Amino acid sequence: MKKIPIAIVDDKRLLRNSLSEQLQYNQPIEVLFTAENGIDFLKQMEKRSKNLQPLVVLMDIEMPEMDGLETVLISKEIYPDIQFLMLTAFSEDEKIFDAVKAGASGYLLKDEKISKIVSSIFELLNEGTVPMSPIVAKKTLEMLRISEKPAPTISDKNQETIDYLSSREMEILQEIVLGLNYKEIAEKLFISPHTVRKHIANIYDKLHVSNKTAAIKIAMKKKWFN
Repeated sequence: MKKIPIAIVDDKRLLRNSLSEQLQYNQPIEVLFTAENGIDFLKQMEKRSKNLQPLVVLMDIEMPEMDGLETVLISKEIYPDIQFLMLTAFSEDEKIFDAVKAGASGYLLKDEKISKIVSSIFELLNEGTVPMSPIVAKKTLEMLRISEKPAPTISDKNQETIDYLSSREMEILQEIVLGLNYKEIAEKLFISPHTVRKHIANIYDKLHVSNKTAAIKIAMKKKWFN
């Protein structure tokens, strides 16, 4: 099996080295390089040819010189095809939102098991999921629920904004926001993964987006769930 090339960005050297060793031990993962902050990451990326770039970057948030949020924001403009998975000790509401707005494709806490990190990398690349630690997914949904304005419903003045999404599509979109993958959504809603894929394809088409991160951004911005 061809190994998935990744990079790790964290200001703690021991953690970088330990994580790198664990991810590569009996795992289909290849750590191309590690960096101590955003500036270090961008400098190393400049030296690499396109075929030697990581597909996924595990990105810490709190780092000196250039933190993870700024790094992702800048990097997504330069390397739009790279997926950034925030791997941090922080689960504050503001940081979750800022990470999504910056272009992060997922948000895991550092105490996750290595197997969870590896499976999240696979799901991110192969299924287009938005990996989140359970506590982060819960907070994300809570943030969507807590707002000054009520979420749009079929009967309110914003009907024209959401009536092109069916009730099933809205239901699936909510599960996407929670970070569930195709299989988990299918099991929860008692439908087949193929049906889930078809609904998600319709959601993308109707929202004029091409991935789950963009769909989540729209759901958050419009506060569709309460």
